Amino acid sequence: MQIHDDPARLVHDAVEGAIAESRGALILVEEPLHVHRRPAPGDATVAVVSGGGSGHEPLHLGLVGPGMLDAAVPGQVFASPTTAQVLAAIESVDRGAGVVLIVKNYTGDVLNFRFAAENAEDAGRAVEVVVVADDIATESAQGPGRRGTGATLLVEKLAGAAAARGLPLADVARIARSAADRARSLAVAFRSATLPGQNDESFVLPTGSVEFGVGIHGERGEEIAWEGDGSALIDLLVARLYEATGLASGDEAIALVNGLGGTPALQLEAANAYLRRSLGARGVGVVRSLTGNLVTALDMQGVSITLLRLGDDDLDLELWDAPVRTAALSW
Repeated sequence: MQIHDDPARLVHDAVEGAIAESRGALILVEEPLHVHRRPAPGDATVAVVSGGGSGHEPLHLGLVGPGMLDAAVPGQVFASPTTAQVLAAIESVDRGAGVVLIVKNYTGDVLNFRFAAENAEDAGRAVEVVVVADDIATESAQGPGRRGTGATLLVEKLAGAAAARGLPLADVARIARSAADRARSLAVAFRSATLPGQNDESFVLPTGSVEFGVGIHGERGEEIAWEGDGSALIDLLVARLYEATGLASGDEAIALVNGLGGTPALQLEAANAYLRRSLGARGVGVVRSLTGNLVTALDMQGVSITLLRLGDDDLDLELWDAPVRTAALSW
């Protein structure tokens, strides 16, 4: 059983429900569909916009608010929003200081966001596009390369905080690109997702197996037999990420321990403890971590780990700790 009247209307109905909970803080634009936060009087800061296929909630809709996103552009489930949607969102939130678009590295998303940016620039607006490509499961010299996954949330947080400080467009974009360059992710699934309107899972894993390197659109990775415990599984992810991020003993990192939609919070908090032990054994300090079902793949059971290697200054931590007030994140 799934809770919807019509799979084709599910995204719109979900957006409507989310807006109703915002107590007037968010504004729904029906056509072309996008959501933006209510601007503060006199605000002339850079705007930060993101979006992509639905099914990853609370990314992106739940991250619209002061200190993070100014607008979110939802596509259909696992499908890019249109160029018209993205352009409309830019026009809704551009306050004269320019707009940063944060885009997950999927072909449709990148094309439509770039086309929207070009159209906005032709109309005299200043726009920067930042592509997040963090999933090392698809590391390749051919094709589109790494997918954009959990690091998107970290990039959005740092960019939103930089914009809230009043930094100019070029600096907000530079900070976002730097974070995207230093962040890497990897995921493992124990059960695949079920698409709206479908009765069966996207793929079925045999008992005693996990899918290593899955994507947030339900893409398969490598099916492997697994008999180890939870800490060994997290250590396997960490070992790959440690190498991919260029971490070394004495370094510090921000970590995201992310559930893929159907993973209990109790298990994710345990995974956070295992992550810290694993990185600590390698001499890496986890100075901040965030745990929860935040960048999801509908109801997939599994976990992804994202590590952001800190830069040479304290700016990452300052921006991470800066106030944020959204439905999904608030401090």
